[in-house]
Amino acid sequence: MTGARSHDVPGPLRRAGRATGRALRTPFTGTARGIRKATHAHGAGESGLGKLIELHAVNGAGDVMITVALASTVFFSVPTDEARGRVALYLAITMAPFTLLAPVIGPLLDRLPHGRRAAMAGAMLARALLAITMSGAVATGGLELYPAALGVLVSSKAYGVVRSAVVPRLLPPKFSLVKANSRVTLAGLLATGVAAPIGAGLQTIGSAWPLYGACAIFIVGTFLAFTMPPKVDSAKGERRARLIDPQDHPHLPHLPEPVRRPAPKPKRNGEKPPRERPPGLRSVGGSVLHGLQANAAHRALSGFLIFFLAFLLREHPMAGQSAAVSLAIVGVSAGVGNACGTAVGAWLRARGPEVIVATVLTLALGTAVLAAVFFSTAAVAVLGAVAGFTQALSKLSLDAMIQRDVPEEVRTSAFARSETLLQMAWVVGGGIGIALPLNAVLGMSVAAGILALGAAASVRGLLGAARRGSPHPRVA
Repeated sequence: MTGARSHDVPGPLRRAGRATGRALRTPFTGTARGIRKATHAHGAGESGLGKLIELHAVNGAGDVMITVALASTVFFSVPTDEARGRVALYLAITMAPFTLLAPVIGPLLDRLPHGRRAAMAGAMLARALLAITMSGAVATGGLELYPAALGVLVSSKAYGVVRSAVVPRLLPPKFSLVKANSRVTLAGLLATGVAAPIGAGLQTIGSAWPLYGACAIFIVGTFLAFTMPPKVDSAKGERRARLIDPQDHPHLPHLPEPVRRPAPKPKRNGEKPPRERPPGLRSVGGSVLHGLQANAAHRALSGFLIFFLAFLLREHPMAGQSAAVSLAIVGVSAGVGNACGTAVGAWLRARGPEVIVATVLTLALGTAVLAAVFFSTAAVAVLGAVAGFTQALSKLSLDAMIQRDVPEEVRTSAFARSETLLQMAWVVGGGIGIALPLNAVLGMSVAAGILALGAAASVRGLLGAARRGSPHPRVA
């Protein structure tokens, strides 16, 4: 009996080994449980939104790894004049074709309503393969790097379009779309903040290592995409939406009431009735179109500031700071502003989205004007923070307007097309930023001009729509 009992009771070494194993596992298992609890809270786990939140976090982490690798090759590793030429080449080879491809992304994905999980998984897998392809060229900066970067860009934007279309199908009970998008966006921002220093650390090992990390992350994302609920692939009741409908009262800038077409009468002799054209976004009221115009200005400003400030601060860094630190300060300011805007958007829910969009656009315009008049390093950091804050809050408000005003049967298509338009605006803003001379006051003036054009096109219409009230008060 004594011998049997001695075998049943673990010895001191075995107990110590088990205790050490538990101690090593606890930080990881505890962190995983905490993340799962946060992403699946308030019904997000049951509806499937939690899975999308986790997938978007993986997407953000992989994208920032590739960004770190490309920035080190295209921007930081060469003198300023050569870097400017490389970035211009990068824009010409990647952004210009993307401008032509972007209008095709939305309509193409509209034809895959039953394959949204496969489309997101395909976008992840494509970036995993392209990251490996770029790992051989990233050290030399050869031309073969740019077609692969274009593929990464297109795959990333395609994922973003599909993700926007998927969110409405995963809303938990009593969840507004603005709150759901806030959670998804915050997850992406947090993952980006965690992955960026990891990518920088991998960069010290070798220029290809961030790309290896990105490949591993996107492979995980490929499998996560297929764990989403099957209803993501359901297209019941959906139709494709057109951005504008020139036959729907073209002489009016907006329509307060949706246009109701009578049902077509069936033909005789068994002929099929003519197909009813899907409603354009103009037919649901002016709020969505004016919101798109305002958000396009914000997105163009974002692209402009990224490229213009990258070169400006490299040549004229902040007082007492290196170029890398100066860029990091502006980048962190923009990231913090974006996170704050997302959090405020979740708190405000969908109250007065037109007023919110008009207010934040005016705030961004005023900040850009002050940065142009009183230019300083602090003003640049403040502008970055305000731009991040206003862009996040304006986009969440646009989502709320689409949810409220666009009929459910075309809502997912409307998200796809609006996201494509906003990404094209970012491309245009980035092109302006790389082409502009490195004059600080001129750059801030151009930034203010971009926002002024957006305000002139949208603010009056937004405030008028807010005074009239929405004919579709469906936002939760």
